[in-house]
Amino acid sequence: MHEQPLHLPEPRDDRLRAVARLLYETPADNSTLAELGRATGAGARTLSRLFRDELGMTFYEWRTQLRIHHALVLLAEGHDTTRTASACGWANPSSFIVAFTHVMGTTPGRYRTGCRATTHTS
Repeated sequence: MHEQPLHLPEPRDDRLRAVARLLYETPADNSTLAELGRATGAGARTLSRLFRDELGMTFYEWRTQLRIHHALVLLAEGHDTTRTASACGWANPSSFIVAFTHVMGTTPGRYRTGCRATTHTS
């Protein structure tokens, strides 16, 4: 298993910050970049370029990192994989498990179990 570094850079550009704000508030939002651009008054091509130039990743990569961050919080609170997958915008638990494992190097269930073990031994 190849663990990816969890890195969620904060946007500085006002247009990116507006998109980020929408997704921080609702991580499960599956709007396209074009839809988010219309909601924030920016073009999809401009936003796409800004994500790459300013944040060093694509919109899809950034949104996945945001969702994984949110998932970590929910799992640490004891939520199960199915609820967490749904709350974070994945279509089904299987796709969530694949994405989570790719980024974190462990499954959501193992991560949650590790959080519980840490809590009980503290």
